[in-house]
Amino acid sequence: MTHAGRQRLKLLAFFAIFALPVAVAWGMVEWRIGIPEGRTAHGELQPSLPELSQWPLTDVEKQGEGDWLLAFDCPEACGANADRWWRLHRALGREADRVSRLRIGGGGEPLPGASLAQWTGEADWRSPHRLWILDPEGRPVLGYAPNVATADVLDDLRRLLRMNPEPPSARYESPSTVVGGTGDGE
Repeated sequence: MTHAGRQRLKLLAFFAIFALPVAVAWGMVEWRIGIPEGRTAHGELQPSLPELSQWPLTDVEKQGEGDWLLAFDCPEACGANADRWWRLHRALGREADRVSRLRIGGGGEPLPGASLAQWTGEADWRSPHRLWILDPEGRPVLGYAPNVATADVLDDLRRLLRMNPEPPSARYESPSTVVGGTGDGE
């Protein structure tokens, strides 16, 4: 092979190095090969639910302004569910301070670190023993049926926290805030 032939071969190999990944990616998209068909969230997306401030609740208190919120409906005594979500909250480890818990309804005192609110009216989307994850602005992100596996909720919550990192100024904000509500005093 002559010198010019080797140089042409090197140039073709150089082009192939850059063109081959593009061709493979195009093939994967075009023929749906190697692309997962399933969804990543275990809960149901909740874009149609109103913001937390519009829920018929007494005042809701969060631990921090930028906290995500685990809100669960307890129509009657629900010690097992409250304990389940308390353990999930502890399982978050160092990210636990970015999440607040809200028990809606039920009797007795809430577990440590949780706040308590009561329903003040009817909501057509409400169902007993349901769990919702709400973003820091109070928008419902995911909803879960009563029989959801705790590990699935933990997986979704960790993914949400990882994909939405805490802003650097969040550590300096006020420790407790009240979010909306339609209590008797309003």
